[in-house]
Amino acid sequence: MNIAIILAGGTGSRVGADVPKQFIEVEGKPVLAYTLDIFQHLDSIDAIEVVCHKDWVDEVDGIIDAYGIDKAKWVTVGGDTFQDSTANGVLNLKGKIADDDIVVISFGVSPMTPVEDIEDSIHVCSERGNAIAAKDIDLCTCVKDDELGTTQNLIRETIKGFANPWAFKYRELLDAYETAIEKGTLDDLEPHTTSLFLALGKRLWFSQSTSMSVKITTPADLDLFEGYLLLKRKRETEANSQNTQITRKS
Repeated sequence: MNIAIILAGGTGSRVGADVPKQFIEVEGKPVLAYTLDIFQHLDSIDAIEVVCHKDWVDEVDGIIDAYGIDKAKWVTVGGDTFQDSTANGVLNLKGKIADDDIVVISFGVSPMTPVEDIEDSIHVCSERGNAIAAKDIDLCTCVKDDELGTTQNLIRETIKGFANPWAFKYRELLDAYETAIEKGTLDDLEPHTTSLFLALGKRLWFSQSTSMSVKITTPADLDLFEGYLLLKRKRETEANSQNTQITRKS
């Protein structure tokens, strides 16, 4: 089986809204619902787990019901940090899925994640054991001395930027989090599963990342997503119009 873990436990303080950013409505629909739709309609995904803040479980259940996300089998309470929330999601699946099952981790605020990127992460993970969506860096890069300047250059050709999603074989993912919890090192890591794997000396494998921006972090990202929806709707309308014309001619 392929299981999606959707991380929806953040508060989204940088967006500046009254609700966490995954629950902000765009075109009358919560951001989280758009993300869940992607995995709901993807044939290669068999089940979905949503990890959310304890105060928003009812809201998540409501979204699942309202938008017909019947692949959502589990809603799990997150923790105080990203790593805690991810660990809770992974541990909740213990005994419920097989060791060789593939777990695809995605941000709940990544409603523009291309289906092709998810499919490629599953493909690479099935061959390599894990897969991290990654892309080359276009901009010149540096190391910050502080917020005001730098004296250290980085060679961009040697750098990859991690994106969304990440895929892992479940047994190795579970072992990684259980090891970190046992050693008490989970909260010392940067807030990504990739950081955990690298800290444990594990090799990460790249899968494709084709999207310019797949994670909503700022108000500008919400504007970008709304523009994305408008363009998508325009193209669908044009495609339907062309199909209608073809049908009439035939």
